[in-house]
Amino acid sequence: MPFPSPSRPPSGPRRRTLLASAAGAALLAGCSLRPDDSDGGRGGSPSLAERTRARAARDSAGLVERYDAVLAAHPVLAAFVGPLRSEAARHAEAFGVGTSAPSAGSSTTSAPPRAGSASPSVSPSAAVPTNEKAALAELAAAERTLADRRAKALLDVPGELARLLASVAAAGAAHAYLLTEGAK
Repeated sequence: MPFPSPSRPPSGPRRRTLLASAAGAALLAGCSLRPDDSDGGRGGSPSLAERTRARAARDSAGLVERYDAVLAAHPVLAAFVGPLRSEAARHAEAFGVGTSAPSAGSSTTSAPPRAGSASPSVSPSAAVPTNEKAALAELAAAERTLADRRAKALLDVPGELARLLASVAAAGAAHAYLLTEGAK
């Protein structure tokens, strides 16, 4: 037996309209109510944005050092790894590594940036595998780890730095994919 239809049309907005409005309001509120910690760090401590940028710069410089170590151990990989290394150097520059970082136009086997500037997760101090495929796999793992860390960090920093982190994280994920495919 069919149910009778309501005798009058429902008044007010429909359920879908309310849900869409609520979702839009939540997005707008999330964007406007996000704490902005880029005030320069009151009380003498650096702000979250400054700390995140400094860490990203160190991580990128460490990744460049890792690329340099692989290139020194396996010069035959220069055509494949060189462009990725140049991109990592540009990322370091974008995050503010000083003039000691190699420029984008420098050769792929130039001297690495400042010693000791790498973070533990991308430290080039570990021995480079003698097998080229294993060396590429380690570079891919370093790129993937760094891309994941940057993707998580971008949620806590203000606009422009979040966009930069997102862009560099996406590039790092692409590098990881290319290196993984190259290791096959």
